[in-house]
Amino acid sequence: MEVSFFKRSKILKKANTLDLHPMRLMESEKRDEDTLSILLPRFKNKIAHKLFQPQWKDGFIRIKLDAFGSMVWQQLDGEQTTGDICNKLRETFPGKLQPIEETEERVGKFLSMLYQQRFISFREIQKDESAPAK
Repeated sequence: MEVSFFKRSKILKKANTLDLHPMRLMESEKRDEDTLSILLPRFKNKIAHKLFQPQWKDGFIRIKLDAFGSMVWQQLDGEQTTGDICNKLRETFPGKLQPIEETEERVGKFLSMLYQQRFISFREIQKDESAPAK
């Protein structure tokens, strides 16, 4: 059963952004040595896919990520917190991301956009989803 919008927003309002555990909901493919593309299915419904998907076109829309976005996407495994991902980014790109606050803000906005588009979810929401109803 999917958690309602109000319950999700209540969980996310209580949580500190740096303590959340983001996890991917979409697949990705490697473009070159340090960038990725997120694969978004053109149709999620199997019937719509059969009816409207041209045979000569690929079944996915590719969303290209830059080096920073690709690095963040690779870290979204549901085990690492957002704070851990920010630390890893600063280690990987030492000269490009100087202030800690800038990195945390940038990663927070990126994860927020991915969450709004339903490319990712957070482990805290998934745990609440699997909890038995009282």
